[in-house]
Amino acid sequence: MKIPSSMTEEDVIEEMMKVINRTAPKYTFYGYGVEDIKQESFIICMDAMERYEEGRPLENFLAVHLSNRLKNFVRDNHFVKAEEEKAKVQMPGQLANDNTIVSPQSLQAKQGHHIDLEEMKKIIDIKLPAQHRSDYLKIINDIYVPKKQREEVLSVVHEILEEHGHA
Repeated sequence: MKIPSSMTEEDVIEEMMKVINRTAPKYTFYGYGVEDIKQESFIICMDAMERYEEGRPLENFLAVHLSNRLKNFVRDNHFVKAEEEKAKVQMPGQLANDNTIVSPQSLQAKQGHHIDLEEMKKIIDIKLPAQHRSDYLKIINDIYVPKKQREEVLSVVHEILEEHGHA
């Protein structure tokens, strides 16, 4: 690992960990936990140090490099080019089994009954309080939302669906 002249190895690793801890949670998706992404990120940062030029701030260099490499990883491994449009191969990580809007148990309980997802979307759209709308839209579009906010939004959505007999 190439170490800048003004820093020690510990300083470099500390900078790496600061960048990794800030960046990795944004790239968790189905099948990969935060710790998995952090380990991959550490390897990516170690490799990047060979290309580091001393005139640049190390934190900025690592953040840009890591973000680009993780975006490329997601693109290369989890999308398929299908007739001029990308079709997502993996399930959204934000809504893994334990955080789904409609629980698997409720779907099994309603087996044989028609579940109108469009009706559910309309109900949520009408009843969802404005302060939760932005986070809700991020969740359904698989954009990172901090755990506390995600749990709060999902709790409100569950309440709305229960009131209308859907959860």
